[in-house]
Amino acid sequence: MMNQIPAATLRQAVTRNVAASIAEDEGSGDRTAALIDPERKVEASVIIRHAGVIAGRPWVDESFRQVDPQLAVTWHCNEGQQVDADTNLLTITGPARSLLTAERIALNWLQTLSGVATRCRSYADRVAHTQTQLLDTRKTLPGMRIAQKYAVRCGSCANHRIGLYDGILIKENHITSCGSITAAVERARETSPDVPLEVETETEAQVAEAIAAGADHIMLDEFPLESMTRVVERYSGIARFEASGGITEQKLATIAETGVDFISLGVLTKDVTAADLSLRIKDDD
Repeated sequence: MMNQIPAATLRQAVTRNVAASIAEDEGSGDRTAALIDPERKVEASVIIRHAGVIAGRPWVDESFRQVDPQLAVTWHCNEGQQVDADTNLLTITGPARSLLTAERIALNWLQTLSGVATRCRSYADRVAHTQTQLLDTRKTLPGMRIAQKYAVRCGSCANHRIGLYDGILIKENHITSCGSITAAVERARETSPDVPLEVETETEAQVAEAIAAGADHIMLDEFPLESMTRVVERYSGIARFEASGGITEQKLATIAETGVDFISLGVLTKDVTAADLSLRIKDDD
């Protein structure tokens, strides 16, 4: 079950996210930046201290724009690009006061989203020799769902459901509450016939029931490798299969080689290691 972020949703998220981050940081005003001559213009560069994949340009550009439209941003790398340590990512010119007010706001977005993209690229590289696509989950930082899922795509992975509204994923508690997999699938087909439908299974018997009920996307939750291989071979071409649960970076290639279509990983977004960035104002001398 792969979905994409609609362009309008992305634009709204960028505007809303940045406005909120400015409000929480600037509040009633930047008291330290107020010490600087309002007429002073400067140039600054943002450097990454280690190799990584860059993501977050829309949020960075919007941060500088919302703080002060006079701030001009020039990028020296592309979104989703793998860069080396000590690469100059972008240059900002304009009023010193505004630049310093916007600094942390912009860097917070860039460091977080680049961290997500870097991890995703590392994981994606491990399964590049297979046809398996890595998917994120809804295990995202509160308020940052769209931003993190955007960064996932910059890192060569893909998006699972954006939210509860754009797909049906029938999990263990839904099955228990509905009475059975069959009952849950039948109800889903009645209420939302055109919405992607996935069923979480824990045994081969549940896989058989889900397929008989008409599910076309099956999650194999913590399946043993032998069982996963058997299921994929038996139902190849009938349903799409997604491995999930307890999957580490070291196990990725082995699981992908079973032939599963997808592997979903909460770790792509919930355990974020931010990129190490530094902004330096150019010395007038």
